[in-house]
Order: sequence, then structure tokens, then C-alpha cells
Amino acid sequence: MNRLSTEKRAQILSALCEGASVSATARQTSTSKVTVLKLLADVGEATLAYQQRVMVDLPCKVVEVDEIWSFVGSKDRNTPKEQRRSLQRGDVWTWTAIDADTKLVPCWHVGLRDANAASLFLTDLASRVSGRIQLTSDGHQAYVNAVEAAFGWNGVDYAMLVKLYGPSPEGERRYSPAVVISAEKETIMGNPDPDRISTAYAERANLTMRMSMRRFTRLTNAFSKKLANHVHALSLYFMHYNFCRSHVTLTKAAGGIKTTPAMAAGLTDHVWKLDEIVALLAH
Repeated sequence: MNRLSTEKRAQILSALCEGASVSATARQTSTSKVTVLKLLADVGEATLAYQQRVMVDLPCKVVEVDEIWSFVGSKDRNTPKEQRRSLQRGDVWTWTAIDADTKLVPCWHVGLRDANAASLFLTDLASRVSGRIQLTSDGHQAYVNAVEAAFGWNGVDYAMLVKLYGPSPEGERRYSPAVVISAEKETIMGNPDPDRISTAYAERANLTMRMSMRRFTRLTNAFSKKLANHVHALSLYFMHYNFCRSHVTLTKAAGGIKTTPAMAAGLTDHVWKLDEIVALLAH
């Protein structure tokens, strides 16, 4: 790995961040899969440590949370019962939070879709914001106790957006989402602004994840084979999303000056280059 130049490392990371698979990245950059995976692991650990260090005292005021499904090795239905829920094989969920104003993703968590994962995720979120926030989630009941435990009773303006789904279009169940019949706003604690009770940004962020990481693409064989690789890919993705990728809405609001979520949140004063992510390996 030491023989790779900064330019070559940045080239590899660029391909991964644009949604190329590990195999495709190896072909495009004339490197081996082993080299790509080793760099991904090193950068994943470095970017995770960096984000954990700088994502504190954040000015987030309106936060949306959601979970996105993926799997490691095989889907639950094809995984032996004794290996399910181990996180090493079977279904896994990525819990994400997004600030509606800066579009920053302040934290994320990989785990099951259960109360324990919800608690770990919300506790992490609570430790990163500097003041009282308005929080919106979907109707997943694991959020209720987790929010109270993380923020304290009435320590957050929290609401659920509960959607009722109808059947998927006939013959399109694998490719088309179910139709949303209704969406009800339920205040759980505090005094959330009804006009800002939404999960639209979180759901759109999930779509960006699926488009930007090959291992999240549905109905393909480009899934994660190991949990560690899955986490490393997510760490790189969120680092690139927060610091390197200018956001269209933020850029328009800044009068055409390219602006990333990290810039909008005051974490940096410029759009990062991939070379700067590579430089994190030296720390």
C-alpha cells in the first residue's frame, strides 16, 4: 500500500465514491481487488475516527431520522437461522440522521432494526447536537423509548410521521414501492412545528446512498460480503457526502458558491478534495 501515490489512492476513492464496485474500481485503476479493499479499510477507519472527532456541538435544529435496509453475505431468508441477527450475515440496517437545514449527516449506525440499535443511534445523535432540536422519525415504535432515553423526557420536540401503505402495483412488486395512502403527523413529546414534521430529506438521502454505493444497489450481486467492508464503505461515503460533494440546494442558497453540508454546518471553509481524505491516513 505504501507504493501507491496520493494521486492513485485518490483515483481509487473517486471510483468508489461514484458508485463503482470493488471489481470495477480495480479494473478502472489498474490495481488489484486486494489493494482496493485494503485502501477502503484504511480510509474507512480514518474517516470514521475523523467524523467522530469533529461531529460535536453541531448547530442542527431540525433533524430527520430513518433506516435503510441492506444485507451482508445473504438475505435473511437465505441465511441459516443460527446466523441470523448476528450482523455478520443476513439483513442489516443503516440508521441515519440528516439536518434539514444544512443537509449534514451528523451520525449513522449499522445494526439490526431493533430497540438496541435505536438506543445506540439516538444516544449518539444526542451527544452531537448543541441544543434542543426538532426530531422526526417514521412510525417505527423502537424510536419512542430510544428518543426519551437519549434526550430525556420532553428534552426534544419529537414527532412521528406515520405512513399507511397500500399494495404495490399489480405485477410490479419487485420494482415499484407500495402506494402511500395517508400520512399522519403524531406529536410524541415537546412542541414540534407541524410544518417541519417530515422525513422527506431522510428518504431522499437514502436514495442518494443507493445510487452512490454499489453494495446498496437492489437486485444485483454487488452486496457486501463482510460487515467490516460494509462499515468501511459507509464511513467513506458519509465523509465524501459531508465534506467533498457540493449540495445543489446549498450552492444555490450561497449564490452559486459550491457548498457542502460540512461547510453549511461550519465544520470547514472549503470543499474538500479526495487528496485531503487520503491525507487523513497519515494521522
